[in-house]
Amino acid sequence: MSLKKLNTVLATAVVLFTLYLGLSFVLPLETSFPGLPNWPSGDSGFPIVKGSREIAMGLTMGVLLVTAHRRALGWVLLMVAVAPFGDMVNVMAHHGSAAAAFGIHGLTSAVIAITGLLILRETSKARKATAPAPTAQPA
Repeated sequence: MSLKKLNTVLATAVVLFTLYLGLSFVLPLETSFPGLPNWPSGDSGFPIVKGSREIAMGLTMGVLLVTAHRRALGWVLLMVAVAPFGDMVNVMAHHGSAAAAFGIHGLTSAVIAITGLLILRETSKARKATAPAPTAQPA
């Protein structure tokens, strides 16, 4: 499997999971907040804010993936990796489960960041391959 295909599969998985996660917070389903010892109640607005954030990130990544703006997608994936990292810090700051903080949020952040780096690496190689060779200057 080529690097481009692998990156596309990883990015698609990240987009679909992000959209699923966002919808699970917004839709009236039983939602849990992994790692937090005192879960916010359903009427606190927390699920809507978290869900809206996830949906916006998923749509942004999805549009870049579908329109084949791969370099921009790589940068956006790196930026999106900050959100689960922040969730990890939030869980730890509120004396939540370290296993949930690192195992869920930290791992998610790492997978998203690695996917972004792989796409940037892929697009960097493609740009070098299509760049015109420097012309010799007459002496």
